[in-house]
Amino acid sequence: MGPYAGIMAALIAPSILSADFANLERDLGRIASADYAHVDVMDNHFVPNLTLGLPIFERLAKVSPVPLDAHLMIEDPDRWAPGFAEAGAASVTFHAEAAQAPVRLARELHRLGARAGVALRPATPVEPYLDLLAEVDMILVMTVEPGFGGQSFIEGTLPKIRRARQAVSESGLDVWIQVDGGVSRDTIERAADAGANVFVAGSAVYGAEDIPAEIAALRELASKHTH
Repeated sequence: MGPYAGIMAALIAPSILSADFANLERDLGRIASADYAHVDVMDNHFVPNLTLGLPIFERLAKVSPVPLDAHLMIEDPDRWAPGFAEAGAASVTFHAEAAQAPVRLARELHRLGARAGVALRPATPVEPYLDLLAEVDMILVMTVEPGFGGQSFIEGTLPKIRRARQAVSESGLDVWIQVDGGVSRDTIERAADAGANVFVAGSAVYGAEDIPAEIAALRELASKHTH
Protein backbone atom coordinates (compact mmCIF):
# COMPACT_ATOMS: atom_id res chain seq x y z
CA MET A 1 0.00 0.00 0.00
CA GLY A 2 1.32 3.44 -0.94
CA PRO A 3 1.17 6.59 1.17
CA TYR A 4 -2.31 7.36 -0.13
CA ALA A 5 -3.77 4.12 1.18
CA GLY A 6 -6.75 4.63 3.42
CA ILE A 7 -7.41 8.27 2.52
CA MET A 8 -8.93 7.74 -0.89
CA ALA A 9 -12.49 9.03 -0.79
CA ALA A 10 -15.19 7.43 -2.91
CA LEU A 11 -16.25 9.98 -5.53
CA ILE A 12 -19.55 9.72 -7.39
CA ALA A 13 -19.82 11.09 -10.93
CA PRO A 14 -23.32 10.60 -12.36
CA SER A 15 -23.39 10.35 -16.14
CA ILE A 16 -25.65 12.86 -17.87
CA LEU A 17 -25.95 10.33 -20.70
CA SER A 18 -28.97 9.18 -18.67
CA ALA A 19 -30.31 12.72 -18.17
CA ASP A 20 -33.02 14.41 -20.23
CA PHE A 21 -31.12 16.09 -23.07
CA ALA A 22 -33.90 18.68 -23.42
CA ASN A 23 -33.40 19.66 -19.77
CA LEU A 24 -29.68 19.30 -19.12
CA GLU A 25 -29.37 22.34 -16.88
CA ARG A 26 -32.24 21.09 -14.71
CA ASP A 27 -30.79 17.59 -14.59
CA LEU A 28 -27.32 18.87 -13.65
CA GLY A 29 -29.02 20.64 -10.75
CA ARG A 30 -30.53 17.34 -9.64
CA ILE A 31 -27.02 15.88 -9.07
CA ALA A 32 -25.67 18.87 -7.12
CA SER A 33 -24.71 16.55 -4.25
CA ALA A 34 -22.39 14.50 -6.49
CA ASP A 35 -18.63 15.04 -6.77
CA TYR A 36 -18.55 15.42 -10.56
CA ALA A 37 -20.91 15.37 -13.51
CA HIS A 38 -19.64 12.84 -16.05
CA VAL A 39 -20.16 14.09 -19.60
CA ASP A 40 -19.93 11.45 -22.33
CA VAL A 41 -18.74 13.01 -25.57
CA MET A 42 -19.25 10.62 -28.49
CA ASP A 43 -18.43 11.35 -32.13
CA ASN A 44 -20.16 8.52 -34.03
CA HIS A 45 -16.71 7.33 -35.20
CA PHE A 46 -14.79 6.01 -32.20
CA VAL A 47 -18.10 4.72 -30.82
CA PRO A 48 -21.37 4.13 -32.71
CA ASN A 49 -23.28 6.96 -31.06
CA LEU A 50 -23.37 10.76 -31.21
CA THR A 51 -24.01 12.82 -28.09
CA LEU A 52 -22.77 16.38 -27.72
CA GLY A 53 -19.80 18.50 -28.68
CA LEU A 54 -17.81 21.49 -27.55
CA PRO A 55 -20.43 24.28 -27.84
CA ILE A 56 -22.92 22.39 -25.66
CA PHE A 57 -20.18 21.32 -23.25
CA GLU A 58 -19.06 24.92 -22.84
CA ARG A 59 -22.61 25.96 -21.89
CA LEU A 60 -22.92 23.07 -19.43
CA ALA A 61 -19.67 24.13 -17.74
CA LYS A 62 -21.17 27.57 -17.12
CA VAL A 63 -24.34 26.26 -15.43
CA SER A 64 -23.22 23.05 -13.70
CA PRO A 65 -23.27 23.09 -9.87
CA VAL A 66 -20.50 20.44 -9.85
CA PRO A 67 -17.21 20.17 -11.78
CA LEU A 68 -17.44 18.51 -15.19
CA ASP A 69 -15.64 15.25 -15.91
CA ALA A 70 -15.37 15.00 -19.71
CA HIS A 71 -15.06 11.48 -21.11
CA LEU A 72 -14.05 11.80 -24.75
CA MET A 73 -15.08 8.74 -26.73
CA ILE A 74 -13.78 10.33 -29.89
CA GLU A 75 -11.18 9.89 -32.59
CA ASP A 76 -8.22 12.29 -32.67
CA PRO A 77 -8.35 13.44 -29.03
CA ASP A 78 -4.85 14.88 -29.56
CA ARG A 79 -6.55 17.57 -31.61
CA TRP A 80 -9.87 17.98 -29.78
CA ALA A 81 -9.30 17.25 -26.08
CA PRO A 82 -7.53 20.54 -25.19
CA GLY A 83 -10.65 22.43 -26.27
CA PHE A 84 -12.64 20.75 -23.50
CA ALA A 85 -10.11 21.88 -20.91
CA GLU A 86 -10.38 25.40 -22.31
CA ALA A 87 -14.18 25.13 -22.18
CA GLY A 88 -14.08 24.57 -18.42
CA ALA A 89 -13.70 20.82 -17.82
CA ALA A 90 -12.21 20.01 -14.42
CA SER A 91 -11.07 16.66 -15.78
CA VAL A 92 -10.62 15.44 -19.35
CA THR A 93 -10.31 11.72 -20.13
CA PHE A 94 -9.23 10.54 -23.57
CA HIS A 95 -9.11 6.97 -24.86
CA ALA A 96 -5.78 5.14 -24.98
CA GLU A 97 -6.90 3.46 -28.20
CA ALA A 98 -7.45 6.82 -29.95
CA ALA A 99 -4.57 9.02 -28.72
CA GLN A 100 -1.42 9.21 -30.83
CA ALA A 101 0.73 10.96 -28.20
CA PRO A 102 -0.87 10.40 -24.79
CA VAL A 103 1.93 11.95 -22.72
CA ARG A 104 2.03 15.10 -24.80
CA LEU A 105 -1.76 15.34 -24.60
CA ALA A 106 -1.83 14.82 -20.82
CA ARG A 107 0.78 17.55 -20.39
CA GLU A 108 -1.24 19.90 -22.59
CA LEU A 109 -4.37 19.25 -20.49
CA HIS A 110 -2.38 20.01 -17.34
CA ARG A 111 -1.07 23.22 -18.89
CA LEU A 112 -4.68 24.25 -19.48
CA GLY A 113 -5.59 23.56 -15.85
CA ALA A 114 -7.50 20.27 -16.15
CA ARG A 115 -6.87 16.85 -14.67
CA ALA A 116 -5.86 14.31 -17.33
CA GLY A 117 -7.33 10.83 -17.53
CA VAL A 118 -6.67 7.90 -19.83
CA ALA A 119 -9.54 5.50 -20.59
CA LEU A 120 -9.28 1.82 -21.50
CA ARG A 121 -11.93 -0.23 -23.26
CA PRO A 122 -12.76 -3.56 -21.55
CA ALA A 123 -10.37 -5.54 -23.81
CA THR A 124 -7.49 -3.01 -23.66
CA PRO A 125 -4.78 -4.13 -21.20
CA VAL A 126 -3.66 -1.68 -18.54
CA GLU A 127 -0.01 -2.80 -18.51
CA PRO A 128 1.29 -0.61 -21.40
CA TYR A 129 0.01 2.49 -19.58
CA LEU A 130 1.41 1.77 -16.12
CA ASP A 131 4.73 3.37 -17.10
CA LEU A 132 2.82 6.61 -17.73
CA LEU A 133 1.28 6.83 -14.25
CA ALA A 134 3.34 9.91 -13.39
CA GLU A 135 1.81 11.75 -16.35
CA VAL A 136 -1.89 11.19 -15.64
CA ASP A 137 -4.30 11.86 -12.77
CA MET A 138 -6.76 9.08 -13.48
CA ILE A 139 -7.17 5.74 -15.23
CA LEU A 140 -10.68 4.98 -16.42
CA VAL A 141 -11.34 1.26 -16.67
CA MET A 142 -14.45 0.87 -18.81
CA THR A 143 -16.70 -1.76 -17.25
CA VAL A 144 -18.90 -1.90 -20.38
CA GLU A 145 -18.14 -1.32 -24.06
CA PRO A 146 -18.24 2.45 -24.58
CA GLY A 147 -21.00 3.94 -26.68
CA PHE A 148 -24.32 3.37 -24.96
CA GLY A 149 -25.81 3.73 -21.48
CA GLY A 150 -27.74 1.07 -19.64
CA GLN A 151 -25.38 -1.88 -20.27
CA SER A 152 -24.60 -4.49 -17.63
CA PHE A 153 -21.31 -4.49 -15.72
CA ILE A 154 -18.54 -6.73 -17.16
CA GLU A 155 -17.18 -8.77 -14.23
CA GLY A 156 -14.06 -9.65 -16.24
CA THR A 157 -12.78 -6.09 -15.81
CA LEU A 158 -12.31 -6.50 -12.04
CA PRO A 159 -8.82 -8.11 -12.29
CA LYS A 160 -7.71 -5.18 -14.47
CA ILE A 161 -8.92 -2.71 -11.82
CA ARG A 162 -6.94 -4.69 -9.22
CA ARG A 163 -3.77 -4.59 -11.31
CA ALA A 164 -4.17 -0.86 -11.88
CA ARG A 165 -4.69 -0.21 -8.16
CA GLN A 166 -1.69 -2.33 -7.23
CA ALA A 167 0.53 -0.40 -9.65
CA VAL A 168 -0.76 2.94 -8.35
CA SER A 169 -0.17 1.89 -4.73
CA GLU A 170 3.36 0.71 -5.51
CA SER A 171 4.12 3.97 -7.34
CA GLY A 172 3.07 6.09 -4.37
CA LEU A 173 1.30 8.44 -6.82
CA ASP A 174 -2.14 9.93 -6.24
CA VAL A 175 -3.73 8.51 -9.38
CA TRP A 176 -7.47 7.92 -9.26
CA ILE A 177 -9.09 4.82 -10.75
CA GLN A 178 -12.50 5.38 -12.29
CA VAL A 179 -15.05 2.81 -13.41
CA ASP A 180 -17.78 3.54 -15.91
CA GLY A 181 -20.58 1.23 -17.04
CA GLY A 182 -23.19 -0.79 -15.22
CA VAL A 183 -22.31 0.80 -11.86
CA SER A 184 -25.17 0.46 -9.37
CA ARG A 185 -25.84 -0.64 -5.81
CA ASP A 186 -25.39 -4.21 -7.08
CA THR A 187 -21.90 -3.70 -8.51
CA ILE A 188 -20.27 -0.68 -6.83
CA GLU A 189 -18.90 -2.61 -3.85
CA ARG A 190 -17.07 -5.11 -6.06
CA ALA A 191 -15.56 -2.29 -8.11
CA ALA A 192 -14.48 -0.44 -4.97
CA ASP A 193 -13.08 -3.61 -3.44
CA ALA A 194 -11.01 -4.15 -6.60
CA GLY A 195 -9.52 -0.67 -6.19
CA ALA A 196 -11.71 1.89 -7.95
CA ASN A 197 -12.37 5.17 -6.15
CA VAL A 198 -14.32 7.20 -8.74
CA PHE A 199 -17.65 5.77 -9.86
CA VAL A 200 -19.65 6.79 -12.91
CA ALA A 201 -23.32 5.85 -12.62
CA GLY A 202 -25.91 6.86 -15.18
CA SER A 203 -29.18 5.00 -15.15
CA ALA A 204 -28.73 3.97 -11.49
CA VAL A 205 -28.78 7.64 -10.47
CA TYR A 206 -31.13 9.20 -12.99
CA GLY A 207 -33.55 6.28 -12.78
CA ALA A 208 -33.83 6.60 -8.99
CA GLU A 209 -36.94 7.98 -7.27
CA ASP A 210 -34.75 10.16 -5.01
CA ILE A 211 -31.54 11.17 -6.80
CA PRO A 212 -29.65 12.75 -3.83
CA ALA A 213 -30.48 9.68 -1.70
CA GLU A 214 -29.18 7.37 -4.44
CA ILE A 215 -25.93 9.35 -4.74
CA ALA A 216 -25.49 9.15 -0.96
CA ALA A 217 -26.23 5.41 -0.93
CA LEU A 218 -23.71 4.69 -3.69
CA ARG A 219 -21.05 6.81 -1.97
CA GLU A 220 -21.64 5.01 1.32
CA LEU A 221 -21.48 1.52 -0.23
CA ALA A 222 -18.27 2.37 -2.07
CA SER A 223 -16.67 4.06 0.94
CA LYS A 224 -16.79 0.81 2.92
CA HIS A 225 -14.46 -0.77 0.36
CA THR A 226 -12.19 1.94 -1.08
CA HIS A 227 -8.50 1.32 -0.57
